[in-house]
Amino acid sequence: MTPSTDPCVPVEAREISQWHAETDVLVVGYGGAGACAALEAQSCGAEVILLEAASDGGGTTALSGGQIYLGGGTPIQQACGFSDTREDMEAYIRIAAGANADADKIRVYCEGSLAHFDWLVAQGVVFNPEYYGGKHTNTPEYQSLTWSGNEKGFRESQAATPAPRAHKPKAFWEDGGATLMATLKTAVARTKVRVEIDTRALSLIREDGRIIGVLCRQDGELRAFRARRGVVLSAGGFVMNREMVAKYAPRLQDATPIGNPNDTGGGILMGIGAGGAAINMSEGFISVIWYPKGAFCEGIFVNEQGQRFVNEDCYHARGGHHCLNQSGRKAYMVVDSAIFTEPPLYANAQVKEVGESFEELERDAGFPEGTLTATLATYNRFAAKGEDPLFHKHRDFLRPLDKPPYALLDFSIDTGIYYPSFTLGGLDTTVDGEVRRANGSVIPGLYAAGRNAAGLPRSGEGYASGFSVGDATFFGRRAGRAAAVKA
Repeated sequence: MTPSTDPCVPVEAREISQWHAETDVLVVGYGGAGACAALEAQSCGAEVILLEAASDGGGTTALSGGQIYLGGGTPIQQACGFSDTREDMEAYIRIAAGANADADKIRVYCEGSLAHFDWLVAQGVVFNPEYYGGKHTNTPEYQSLTWSGNEKGFRESQAATPAPRAHKPKAFWEDGGATLMATLKTAVARTKVRVEIDTRALSLIREDGRIIGVLCRQDGELRAFRARRGVVLSAGGFVMNREMVAKYAPRLQDATPIGNPNDTGGGILMGIGAGGAAINMSEGFISVIWYPKGAFCEGIFVNEQGQRFVNEDCYHARGGHHCLNQSGRKAYMVVDSAIFTEPPLYANAQVKEVGESFEELERDAGFPEGTLTATLATYNRFAAKGEDPLFHKHRDFLRPLDKPPYALLDFSIDTGIYYPSFTLGGLDTTVDGEVRRANGSVIPGLYAAGRNAAGLPRSGEGYASGFSVGDATFFGRRAGRAAAVKA
């Protein structure tokens, strides 16, 4: 009998004629979540095999900017002169995670933030006690502390005292993820964890309702790996699987998928096939980037009706979310000559129209008469007083647009502008990574972490850089520990 290789159909143990290898804990996927799961399981005395479809570990974590959302008064926050509390961090993340927030995961994450920082340092991660306070997608040099979300936003700052919480390993600009993964891989290499590369997990193996292994394709052969204690799925999201995106998260279809080629949802499908519930599947990070440098935050976004719709100093994921919510997915930015130098980095938004007056800009761009001009007049009237009663833009970016000529930049997604995206849905798990069925019961022997699970980040609108890597590393550890000790 040839076992099924359909990820949605678990293989029954009786179909396995020979086991290729046996261990205590099998970890599927060698990114940030998988590396941390393996390290934690091994530290609990378990034998561990790490299965990786690519020819080396790294996953999407290695491709990221490497920011890790940590707070509560970390040594880096203190060294840079910032105070923070666990309560403020938790209050902020509850807002950022949105309506689908998992309160238990937020609580344990914030309670364990300082200990997780110490654990990362113990693995060899180096943080540089330097702060970057500018408006950027990451720290532009080797600084390790910056703002990465909407902490200073009007609603958020009323609920929680703002503090910078994005911690990037000491690395130049966007090299933080590669640096983090290189450090974690070195830590794995110091242990007895066995790494099997070029090994694609195909299906889970089940016996009497318990998950006991994984069927893989390795060296052109089907090979079965047995797990005495548990299997941890940490094989990435599904943004590279366009059929899954169309089915579960159609809002992301027109955006640019970011991640690694193996973010095809295989781990999620295996979990679903074993009876696991997939949740939050329609949500995803989607962004459009009109900064760094912050100058364009002084402009205003408008829709095709000429109306403002967001505070322009917000984090770029919130901006992208609201741009796509406009009718026809049309979004524009009005800037004056004091702001405009060249299209913003990353987005490369093109100039749609230029005018010496608001009336000329409105007419030549095709807005209904009196719409854009009224919006700009209202904005300028309040900005002159340092106020923004409609959207509460921070005073640091609030000034009248009164230096002609004026330009209208086109941020509409159908222009081919860069809207990066990745998925935020996955298997429903406990705080220890146990995969749950729709009725809330757990599937014995099965765990998930990283983007295979619906973890800390649940909302594209509220997303902050560092949520994903923080979630993957922290809950990867918990899943590995639970798989090792909860047999």
